[in-house]
Amino acid sequence: MTLTPTRPAWPGLDTVPGGARTAVSARVARGLYRSAVRRLGLPDDAVTIHRPDEFFARLGRDGLIGFGEAYLTGAWDAEDLTGFLTALASHVADLVPGPLQRLRPLVLRGTPSHHRPSQDHTRELIAHHYDLSNDLFRLFLDESMTYSSALFDGTTDLHEAQLRKIDRLLDATGVGAGTRVLEIGTGWGELAIRAAGRGATVRSITLSTEQQALARGRIAAAGLADRVDVELCDYRDVTGSYDAVLSVEMVEAVGWEYWTTYFRTLDRVLAPGGRVGLQAILMPHDRMLATRGSYTWINKYVFPGGFLPSAQAIDEITGRHTSLRVVDRLAFGADYAETLRRWDDAFLARREDVLALGFDETFLRMWHFYLCYSRAGFASGYLDVQQLTLAREA
Repeated sequence: MTLTPTRPAWPGLDTVPGGARTAVSARVARGLYRSAVRRLGLPDDAVTIHRPDEFFARLGRDGLIGFGEAYLTGAWDAEDLTGFLTALASHVADLVPGPLQRLRPLVLRGTPSHHRPSQDHTRELIAHHYDLSNDLFRLFLDESMTYSSALFDGTTDLHEAQLRKIDRLLDATGVGAGTRVLEIGTGWGELAIRAAGRGATVRSITLSTEQQALARGRIAAAGLADRVDVELCDYRDVTGSYDAVLSVEMVEAVGWEYWTTYFRTLDRVLAPGGRVGLQAILMPHDRMLATRGSYTWINKYVFPGGFLPSAQAIDEITGRHTSLRVVDRLAFGADYAETLRRWDDAFLARREDVLALGFDETFLRMWHFYLCYSRAGFASGYLDVQQLTLAREA
């Protein structure tokens, strides 16, 4: 499907924060930034601050949201953006002194009510990202249109690595001829195609109308429309009984308030003897607790309502509220850093094509920052991605 995207609005970026409060917070931010750069041992030319007054005003007033917004406006640049962000991510827990960290709830904004992924808001939140333009995602994804971490495991080919990731999850959950599969979060259909190619029948649910349309087209082109049904459906409303329940990088969009509901849903629809296969981006448990309920640059510009769980949180929720237990896990965070590098290189190489779709220069900087920001999390080891297999206790 070819879309004509609505050009994103950038409210607030054309106005630099001002006033007495900003002046004070900017002075604090300037001192904290200089101290952090010294402690990290970064070279003087690691970052070029073009407009210092704006940079520190945004950083002081809005923290990491302001830091990212100052990049969007061009107030600062870094020749090696990922390298700079990786250095910051490596010390994210101690960049700000402990006494000041305790003031975080008083200074930073919490998640706006319309960004909470309740049933009333979830479709709108999903559309913010996934309905941007199928053609945009085609520009930087591989031909499988897979928008999650690849599993390289010795290969250097991104497409092969994406298929390897999917096949490992299908193998772990025993998907084969006659298997009844539920997929929560369709993407653009590759997992459903490969499951149906094994002889499974697949019900795949999504809240993205554009993903649904393209996935249905790809499934039909593969000659598998009789085996796969792609529906617009909230995970909370799913019914039926399935031998395998699969969900790739979906739990991150659920919201921490709804993790229990999500895992109870998996438990409810899993048939006796069945298995759940998840791929999840994870953060350290202590940082998850410290940042829960916060409003981040990623929330504002990329994934509204999203929040990453920890491995411990998944274990605790499934242990307390479901009959499911993690029986196998594979961690491959370094592969996500490489996947994101491939996506960013492809995105930058198609700059003119992105502009031709109707996106602007600010969007180019925003998307590049998002990919580098994410890559830095995995390259530093702060973030991980894991495939988890869950089954009921014997």
